[in-house]
Amino acid sequence: MRKLTLIATALALTGCLALSACNNQSDNGQQQTQQAQQLTKPADANDGKAWGAYLGQIVQQNMQGMTASQPYAFMVPAGDDDASNDSRDRQLSNVQDDVARGVLPGNLLAFGGPNSGKTADFVTDAFKGAKPGSFKGVIVLVIGDQADEQRVEQALQPTGATIRYKTM
Repeated sequence: MRKLTLIATALALTGCLALSACNNQSDNGQQQTQQAQQLTKPADANDGKAWGAYLGQIVQQNMQGMTASQPYAFMVPAGDDDASNDSRDRQLSNVQDDVARGVLPGNLLAFGGPNSGKTADFVTDAFKGAKPGSFKGVIVLVIGDQADEQRVEQALQPTGATIRYKTM
């Protein structure tokens, strides 16, 4: 759980730092800074730092409507090795517990990772136990490939969450 909190905090801090730097400039300067800072999808699925920065940027761009103090972001590991599988399983267990308890309106949950299919599997598994309408007022952001969008939306729709799917 500490690891998840650290990831969420790191993503939130990355976004906050970008925002504070932008707030010191004019509107025109803001647009130029944001365009210059646009990160591209990392080529190396094992480069956690690059993926964290890339996904953090997307989360930051999609926080409108969130009233909580920070988003809860989950980077889903891409690998098939034991360490990646164990990490995904631990995260999944934690998220399933949170989904079962419910999340307060105004929060934003973000999911992404180097492998869109694994991220989509993660989200659909995590929300299987969600009660219909239990996520009304909660924003769920999923970052993945367009091929996975429909099944993620179908899994999330009954929850009543505000679904944001962003393609990589």
